[in-house]
Amino acid sequence: MKMKKKENIIIIVILVIMLIAIIGVSWAAFNFSQAGSVPNKITTGSITMTYEESDNTITLGNALPTTDATGMARLKDGEYFDFTVSSEITGEVNINYEISAKEVGDGTIDGSNIKLYLTELVDGEEQELKIPEIYNEETSENTYTGRPANEMSLYTSSMNASEEHNYRLRMYVTEEYNPQGDGGGLTFSVKVNVYGKTGNPEDILPTVSEKLLTSNLGNGSTYDDGYDTFITGEDPNNYIWYSGKLWRAVSVNNEDKTTKLVTQWDISGMDYNTSGNSAFEGSYVEDWLNDTSVDGFLGNLREPEKFIVTDAKWDATLDSRELGNITRPNGTTTVTTSVGLLNTYEYQSSYHGTTYRNGYLKNGRSWWTLTPKNTSGVWSVNANGSLNRFNPNMAYAIRPSIKLKSNVKVVEGNGTVEDPYRLNGDNDAELSGTLLNTRYSGEYIRFGNDENNLYRIVSHENGTGTKITSAEPLKENAAFKELPFGDTNSYSNTNTIGAFLNGEYLTTYVGDNYINMIEDNTTWYLGTVSDGTSYKLAKYKDTTGTSTTSNVTKAKVGLLRYGELMTGQFDSDNNTFYWTLSPESTSRMWIVHSDYGAMDNGISTDYSIKPSLNLKSNVVITSGDGTKNNPFTLSVQ
Repeated sequence: MKMKKKENIIIIVILVIMLIAIIGVSWAAFNFSQAGSVPNKITTGSITMTYEESDNTITLGNALPTTDATGMARLKDGEYFDFTVSSEITGEVNINYEISAKEVGDGTIDGSNIKLYLTELVDGEEQELKIPEIYNEETSENTYTGRPANEMSLYTSSMNASEEHNYRLRMYVTEEYNPQGDGGGLTFSVKVNVYGKTGNPEDILPTVSEKLLTSNLGNGSTYDDGYDTFITGEDPNNYIWYSGKLWRAVSVNNEDKTTKLVTQWDISGMDYNTSGNSAFEGSYVEDWLNDTSVDGFLGNLREPEKFIVTDAKWDATLDSRELGNITRPNGTTTVTTSVGLLNTYEYQSSYHGTTYRNGYLKNGRSWWTLTPKNTSGVWSVNANGSLNRFNPNMAYAIRPSIKLKSNVKVVEGNGTVEDPYRLNGDNDAELSGTLLNTRYSGEYIRFGNDENNLYRIVSHENGTGTKITSAEPLKENAAFKELPFGDTNSYSNTNTIGAFLNGEYLTTYVGDNYINMIEDNTTWYLGTVSDGTSYKLAKYKDTTGTSTTSNVTKAKVGLLRYGELMTGQFDSDNNTFYWTLSPESTSRMWIVHSDYGAMDNGISTDYSIKPSLNLKSNVVITSGDGTKNNPFTLSVQ
């Protein structure tokens, strides 16, 4: 141990040997040696850290290779190992520490057949810290904790006060291991180490690329084409929550370590471009994705200059090849902009090793890529995962894509849909008392009654308030409620759907606890958007977006318009057609389609209803973090 001038380095290395013996052909024995209540303490200056083993030992006998579900739940004597890491700190000092495992001895079973699983004991309950992961050693050291290279990282954390943390470790043979013919007598040994070092707690957080490439992807893998490493598989652990939206990590660039994301669901839907023009640059979609106003995607993204590469290059090279025959595009046509779409090569690479009908990017929708098939047609991904060429003046769903900067870090989460990775700086805590009008498009809100009490932020269109919409169309006794639009294509308080929303909906679906949060008179824009024209015409007189349409109405409750944020589908099984308030012609309205994204239909057909309304500027958050599992709850200030 050496004391450095500017930092204290605390290294605690405790040897705990796990022996795994495969006897015969069908069972294994596990045990820790050197177990017992043996405190291991090191003190330097104002810091004391202690690593103490309990008397629990892993001594499984006659244990077959096992599933994760079984291995993670073992609680009999000898099936787990408990230990404690504690600290005594005086002064303003922070310790970054890391728990790791290192293979020792001359093991005769490969670590690729062994899984380790670590939890923390909090008030007697186990909290998962790391999903079961195959034994694998990091190739580089962690300079922020002092862990050397060639050890398996189990968990990193920090302490800035006198604390005690209780951990539980399990280890087992993977389900896939086949002991037939191994000859028996196999062994595998590890030592468990704890390292500590003073420093900034944020330093120990992994970057997004590091997390994706070193963590267990679950039902997924990777494919390196020499330029990018693609996440592949049917449903890998590559979910990320950022700026009110659920994303999938598609690839990590091998050189600059940026990470390409695409939204899990379509955020809107619209015509791609004018008829006969398949270019992404200058298209309606490219305009909407990079529109920095309240109407566009980029304008509602959280701190893009902090999180995303704003001068990213998007390869939109024409490619007429079908799936299975697409090679990396040659960069003949690139577009430099902040937000783009995936191209067909990236989509094909996402299911490398499986088939397009099973790849994780298939979400049951038809959505635009940015790859032209020819000068007059653009490739889209069909609901079944195949590719199809469509005219650019047709409306399909949009799944925006961004590139995260290489320095963006993961602060929590395990990459599953239930617990997606959260990004440092986008994981706000203690939001009670925060004005809702400071929050971001896509975040979830508890609002309304019974089965219709989940809403999402759309934008802050009126400047001081918050526009919201129901997370899914309204339900009545678990079935989607449907109505015709009305006798005319002009939305108002008196047409069929408008009368319902500003009458029965308010009293029955919203209720007295929430009605006083809603602005009384919102302006709803009723501009007509014909086939092959810009989304901007739903709100503005022309595509310059400088003067709003004169075709408006005033009402407490309305609908989303064509091409607006959150006019998408956000579930693979629970979706339906629903109305917008934008006319396509004198007798037809735009609806959000459960497959294609958007289409026009007659006003007398029954479709579902997804209400939209503006909340007042003095609505505040009382609890929650804005995710689907923990939506904001609200009150009036």
